[in-house]
Amino acid sequence: MPTATVTSKGQITIPKAIREALGVHKGDRVEFREEGERIVVEAATTDLLALEGYLGEPPVRLSVEEMAEAARAAVASRAGIGR
Repeated sequence: MPTATVTSKGQITIPKAIREALGVHKGDRVEFREEGERIVVEAATTDLLALEGYLGEPPVRLSVEEMAEAARAAVASRAGIGR
């Protein structure tokens, strides 16, 4: 099993085999979490394409013109115009 030495600043270099297994590269982030008596290291960098569809479909699809009209109507309603 690969090992690393902690520097005087509390830093370590993640061994190459572990970096490859995690799929992390320069500039990527990793997370540490406790699982009982162990500390788990995970890649924290997510490809944006992996998030596609995460929030599901928007409840309503509007054109830019429809959004602008809805905004005008909301402003007019709050200002008391058109009552």
